[in-house]
Amino acid sequence: MDFSIVIPVYNEEQNLPLLFDAIHQSVDDFQPDNRWEMIFVDDGSKDNSMAVLMGLFEKDPNHVRVVQLRRNFGQTAAIAAGIDHAQGDVIVMLDADMQNDPVDIPMMLGKITEGYDVVSGWRKDRQDTFLNRTLPSRLANKLISSVTGVQLHDYGCTLKAYRREVITGFRLYGEMHRFIPVYANRFGARIIEVPVHHHPRKFGKTKYGLERTLKVLLDLFTVKFLVSYATKPIYVFGGFGLVLMAISVVVLLYLFIRRVFFLIGVTQSPLFLISTVMGLMGFQSLLLGLISELLVRTYHESQGKPIYNVKNYYSSPHEDK
Repeated sequence: MDFSIVIPVYNEEQNLPLLFDAIHQSVDDFQPDNRWEMIFVDDGSKDNSMAVLMGLFEKDPNHVRVVQLRRNFGQTAAIAAGIDHAQGDVIVMLDADMQNDPVDIPMMLGKITEGYDVVSGWRKDRQDTFLNRTLPSRLANKLISSVTGVQLHDYGCTLKAYRREVITGFRLYGEMHRFIPVYANRFGARIIEVPVHHHPRKFGKTKYGLERTLKVLLDLFTVKFLVSYATKPIYVFGGFGLVLMAISVVVLLYLFIRRVFFLIGVTQSPLFLISTVMGLMGFQSLLLGLISELLVRTYHESQGKPIYNVKNYYSSPHEDK
């Protein structure tokens, strides 16, 4: 397969036939040799989506693949299942609600052929309500870009294209599918963001709300730690511990000077208890960092996992193997 289109589905029975036709209209002329597939992942839909998907499979078994999950696991899990079952060298992700337009897929695949590893969609003219969808998304995108260093306008846009090799070295949890470009960037992927079409929802109900923004912000802490400190946790725990211990020493020194020159008892001030607790917490944090270092080394060495990722390897044909 040249490319796979992964589509998570949850209660989208009215949109699925329209999406199926739109994908064919966009892709058939672009890829006339039929070396592509669309993988629908039914994420425990409660409506008639699964029956519609089976009808599409019977109609076009050469292109349609259907993965049915036992219950609703969430969008990230559905995307992960689609990636695991995809056979394409390039994986395109697309929502099933018809707000993303499949007409953009050939353009994004063209960017892949230009040498980019990740092509991220940007809903520049987003057709959603402003207060509870667009505004929180913009604020979250600015925060994520600032924290991760990967500057994108629209992390929440599902429409993205990836080379397979940049998204197969990690597992997805929580709401972390939107952070895939951050993980890919960790392995040196070339990323480009392109404006894509966006349409108002015609059928069904949105599955997103303000509570999802809070989940994304919580996942951001995990992503930042995994991307920046997964192989050097001592920098986080040890750094925090040293700061606490330094503050504790400064406070104790202040109490000592006050006792010597002003004859004020050390234990008469709550600062003594506070500094003691901070010193102990700092020491414990330092020890936790050392334990984390041992765990990281055990993880990589016991499974033979490298701490690097090779893009290409060039050698002499006479080199000894």
